[in-house]
Amino acid sequence: MDQLAWSASQYVKFEDERTRPARDLLAQVPLETAQSVVDLGCGPGNSTELLAERFPGATITGIDSAPDMLVAARKRLPGVTFLEADIADWAPAEPVDLLFANAVFQWVPEHLAVLVRLMESLKPGGVLAVQMPDNLGEPTHMLMEEVAHSGAWASAFANRGIRRPMLPSPAGYFEALGPKSARLDVWHTIYNHPLADAAAIVEWVKGTGLRPYLEPIQPDLREAFLEAYLERIAACYPPMSDGRVLLRFPRLFLIAVKA
Repeated sequence: MDQLAWSASQYVKFEDERTRPARDLLAQVPLETAQSVVDLGCGPGNSTELLAERFPGATITGIDSAPDMLVAARKRLPGVTFLEADIADWAPAEPVDLLFANAVFQWVPEHLAVLVRLMESLKPGGVLAVQMPDNLGEPTHMLMEEVAHSGAWASAFANRGIRRPMLPSPAGYFEALGPKSARLDVWHTIYNHPLADAAAIVEWVKGTGLRPYLEPIQPDLREAFLEAYLERIAACYPPMSDGRVLLRFPRLFLIAVKA
């Protein structure tokens, strides 16, 4: 497998921290029961497992575009159907009760339009529940850009847009989804994750945001890139008195109930 493909083993190194926003999102889903639930961008199945526990009688489907993630998800939850698909143009065959998406739509171009389209795939009273990292202004991501354009690998980034777009404003979600919703909630939560050291922060982002930056670099330069990035991360995330560092991580949440 390509070392830069979506890796389930890399992702689950911080499974507890990555699953907490999914738990927080699911806690706000206003459904007592559900017959049909879809986990969009299910990854290795950590969020799907929460859905199976919350709605034990439901038909649950996990959707992801990464084969390695789907292998891990099927191993974790053999009784659940997992499908390989691109959520940018996927839709269920029949309307469902819940479309749940934990940390995936930030990667989908023009995702507001996709969310509006997916609202049509809900039953009346059905719920679209979405969580996305909103951390492009954090040092972790600002430093990716800085390092990309400052080393022997800089030519790999010439005339190449790596940085994903900023999320729309909360008002953008209200404008797009409000007309289709009986209820719409949009909020931010800032998590503060204590991690072992600066190297742990690098390991965290290697599983997600750093991947597009490593891909265009010549393989023999990737280690030097990571060392330069780690040096800058260590300067921006000093250790606390116990030696650990604190990773600040803002996330955007939305719950839309179909009218």
